[in-house]
Amino acid sequence: MLRVILEPLIGQMPLVGAVTLFFVRRPVLDINWTGLTNLLDIPGLSSKSDTVLMDTIASFLVLPNRITCPLVGELHVAELRSPLPRGIVRIYLIEAASLESKDTYVKGFIKGKSDPYAIVRVGTQAFMSKTISETVNPKWNEMYEVIVHEVPGQLLEIEMFDKDPDQDDFLGRMQLDLGEVMKNQIVEEWFTLKDVERGKVRLKLEWLSLYSDPAKLEQALMVNNSIAVQNSEEPSAAIMVVYVDQAQDLPLKQGTREPNALVQVSLLDKTFESRTVYNTNAPVWEDAFTFFVQNPNQQDLDIQVKDDDRQFSLGSLSIPLTQLLVSPDMSFDQWFPLEHSGRHSQIYLKIIMRVLIADAVDLEKLPRTRKSTLEKNMGSAKSDKMNMTAAKLVEAARVGSLIQAPLPTESSAPSSVGTEGVIRIHLLEAENLIAKDNFMKGLVKGKSDPYVKVRAGAQSFRSKTIKENLNPKWHEMYEVIVNHVPGQELEFELFDKDVDKDDFLGRLKISYKDIMNSKLKDEWFMLNDVKSGKLHLKLEWLPPGMDALILDQVLQANRTIFTQNELEPSTAILTVYLDRAHDLPMKKGKKHPSPMVQITVNGTSYKSQVINSTELPIWEESFSFLVGNPNLERMELQVKDDSHVLGTLTLPLCQLLTSKNLTLDKWFKLENSGPNSQIMLKVMLGILVSEHSRELFSIQSMAQDPASCEVENVSFLPSVSDESELKPVSSLANDPSNHSVSDNSSVPTSESVSSELDLRQRMHRKMDILESPQIKLTLQYHMQQGKLLLMVHSCRNLKLHSKEIPDPYVSLILLPDKNRVTKRKTSIKKKTINPEYNDKFEFEISLEEAQKRKLELTVKNSVSFMSREIGKLHFDLSPLDLTQEITQWFDLKEE
Repeated sequence: MLRVILEPLIGQMPLVGAVTLFFVRRPVLDINWTGLTNLLDIPGLSSKSDTVLMDTIASFLVLPNRITCPLVGELHVAELRSPLPRGIVRIYLIEAASLESKDTYVKGFIKGKSDPYAIVRVGTQAFMSKTISETVNPKWNEMYEVIVHEVPGQLLEIEMFDKDPDQDDFLGRMQLDLGEVMKNQIVEEWFTLKDVERGKVRLKLEWLSLYSDPAKLEQALMVNNSIAVQNSEEPSAAIMVVYVDQAQDLPLKQGTREPNALVQVSLLDKTFESRTVYNTNAPVWEDAFTFFVQNPNQQDLDIQVKDDDRQFSLGSLSIPLTQLLVSPDMSFDQWFPLEHSGRHSQIYLKIIMRVLIADAVDLEKLPRTRKSTLEKNMGSAKSDKMNMTAAKLVEAARVGSLIQAPLPTESSAPSSVGTEGVIRIHLLEAENLIAKDNFMKGLVKGKSDPYVKVRAGAQSFRSKTIKENLNPKWHEMYEVIVNHVPGQELEFELFDKDVDKDDFLGRLKISYKDIMNSKLKDEWFMLNDVKSGKLHLKLEWLPPGMDALILDQVLQANRTIFTQNELEPSTAILTVYLDRAHDLPMKKGKKHPSPMVQITVNGTSYKSQVINSTELPIWEESFSFLVGNPNLERMELQVKDDSHVLGTLTLPLCQLLTSKNLTLDKWFKLENSGPNSQIMLKVMLGILVSEHSRELFSIQSMAQDPASCEVENVSFLPSVSDESELKPVSSLANDPSNHSVSDNSSVPTSESVSSELDLRQRMHRKMDILESPQIKLTLQYHMQQGKLLLMVHSCRNLKLHSKEIPDPYVSLILLPDKNRVTKRKTSIKKKTINPEYNDKFEFEISLEEAQKRKLELTVKNSVSFMSREIGKLHFDLSPLDLTQEITQWFDLKEE
């Protein structure tokens, strides 16, 4: 169905300003090739050529893509080409039932099952579900979101396939006009699959309407927090369209050449790129990009204007989406000055954001996953009185009302506050970098002077420069505070320092999620966009802990960490939720102040927003700080109106160490302020326990009990090095044999110096122990599923049998197994002796049968033509209590 739109209407010939063409659905092409092109009618090739042609047409003409032909000048073509959608459909692919069995064995005599997956498509928007192995009744519980422009008209299409090594088998399809979803708001039912004998799929479809009211955002976030799905897609609270119009006065390249400018527009891990406009510093792009927004309160829109080599930056811009929430109609239509650009460089953008609301969702029936501001406002009448808004209080005060609303007893901090953690980055070394320095006009090859730029969100670090070295060693450390917003990445870029322009040596990106899941990654990473080079990093995820008793252990362990940039490792993270203040003093006795708050910890300061003309401000902002030693540091807070101080507060962090859960959530009296002036804060301290600290905890406990150092050579027992992993940190802290609390920990004594030296010596002895090759496994029998679960986490210290670094993988089997049906293998990790797998395997056997089996596991190198064994593990499962989760390191026997 081809649709033609004539708009906008104008009062003169040709009466319409533009013609827009698009297909509502993917058209069906019947192509008959003639002449020389008749070769494309060869079976197999014909279907491939038809698919390529169809995809090409769809990329231009099938919604949400369209072609716009302007008939008059001065039209916003980008807005006609990418208008706001009619709505969003949230698709829940829940499960399927009674699918056909496509897998067979013994040449078809034995019927198996299928390995089904689904392809979900609306126009050119397509998604592929995960594959569920060996079942005809798969359960996905996955969620997708699609943009809908034309209803009725646009179709939801789902096709099911059985995953096979060669060609995937068809399992059925279904179609639904999305006009039905808009009409009913929510559709949840079983749909019969067509073009097959049997099979059905269960879907839940929600229609999300677009609103320009920022007050509805909390409702959207509340609904999204109740959604639990299996895939990594996070439900969106808003949609945003960015129209990139033009730029002016961009800087010239090398001072004289006109740039070839393009724009990169990014939100979290989603990046769009405009077309390139050549040889001008005043380019006109007229491009549009659409983003799904998970939480506008926490996300920034990043704009990068670059030359077409993507290395030379012409300017940048970062816009917090919170600014759109307070802008009229939740939109911007203006010039923005570019940063890191020319003095007068600017870019014209139109940005529109709309909140996504499922009108048919009953908020009262939602599962309560957290206390949101909206939930509190929707509480009982008594709760409403306790949480009367500040606006009403101000209004009552201004008219001289005697109404007194009780103050809340605790802050309104959402559950996400205080969940931030720290990623500790150890920049160790690099190898085989490209030589960029040349002499005698390139006749003599030199080396390079490499340095590294590390970027983590808005934070950035730069290493020192290592002169004339292709294998530099830095041994520097950096720390960044991160949250759990998906899509964030660490970015490393290497450069060769030169007198004029530094040469590019490679880049690398690692997602926060991978680091958080692994907890510790110590490996070599290959550099991208260059011919050679790799970077050795150690990355640690440090979540906040609430056990104050382990603080002394962490402080001691951190003293043994030495870095070239002399950065002291942090022992804790401090999160401050700034809620509100009450009864601040008036300016000059009668004028309402416009207060803001400045919070400082250990030289790091953050400022809140300014709340205009009130002595009862509500900020509802949070800030996080790295803390070196909570025993010695303090938080300093100032409430200001411009340069006039309205009140101060000093809080020694040691007070938090004696508080429940290391948290204070209350009103604090302000000093140097009014007699009743106070501020509501939630202050949370989290102790950062690294793997290094845990290893040293186990060393100390062994040192105090010599008998514990004697380890029997039994294959299924844990190695000496992993008592810390078998024993939780909290139990170590509560065990008096593992630590001692000193009242004078801040004062170095000869005993403390001696203990620190002993600690370092024990650490070196521990490192000797850790040089043996080991593998980390988790074993558990799941009674409800009737399955034995085995997780292969990682290996360390694998031995080299040649000069080449191996590409290791793990092969395993449960013996006895004549038919080898329990044989499994992990993925292959490239060029590392410390591979991280985190691969999970399931075996459908009874508990009694599992306890009769033996696990044989072999670490192999896939580089060789015949995979060579690196290490082996063989042990009996019968002595283990498989009903309890067992996680530990095992020693590998070398072949």
